[in-house]
Amino acid sequence: MLELITGTVLAASAGLNAYIPLLGLGLLSRFTDLVELPTGWLWLENEWSLGIVGVLLLVEILVDKFPALDSINDILQTVVRPASGGMVFAAGASSDTVAVTDPASFVSSGQIWPIIVGILVALVPHALKSLGRPVLNMVTGGAGAAAASTLEDIGAVVLTVLAVVVPIIALIVLVLIVVLLVRQVRRAIAARRRRREEAAATAGIQTV
Repeated sequence: MLELITGTVLAASAGLNAYIPLLGLGLLSRFTDLVELPTGWLWLENEWSLGIVGVLLLVEILVDKFPALDSINDILQTVVRPASGGMVFAAGASSDTVAVTDPASFVSSGQIWPIIVGILVALVPHALKSLGRPVLNMVTGGAGAAAASTLEDIGAVVLTVLAVVVPIIALIVLVLIVVLLVRQVRRAIAARRRRREEAAATAGIQTV
């Protein structure tokens, strides 16, 4: 059961930032005893893999901080984030960690379903992020992009670490993050609606 929670939280983390959970798993496996990746996923701790993912992460972090560019990035990441979610779900759920010392055989058997589940899980935070960010940028004049992106990156890091160390707490944090993302989308849409109504009212007064 814990291995499924670990995989789910890692996949959700990928929905916020595709590269943080990949890099996190690779680094934790290579330099600590917290994670022991299964044979099929050992490439994640390879120095070339870590270097490439690290560069991609840096690019994502920078691009996601700028209005307009962040929305374009979200469109491009519609493929990358779910794919990353599928990989980290499969890798994380089948790994030996400090919390999971004997992953269930149906997770580590190499079947395709863990990847599919990870893809679907990652799509949820990615969709919320993609829907909310353009509206947030419009309402705040672009000022909210950097703050929202930074919080999402921090959330992805926290989820990645907690998923490995304390999966139950990680699941609770994930639920809170999803709730916050939903509230952010709803508030942004409500603010956009108010601005339209105010603009319409102002136009009506000027017409009169």
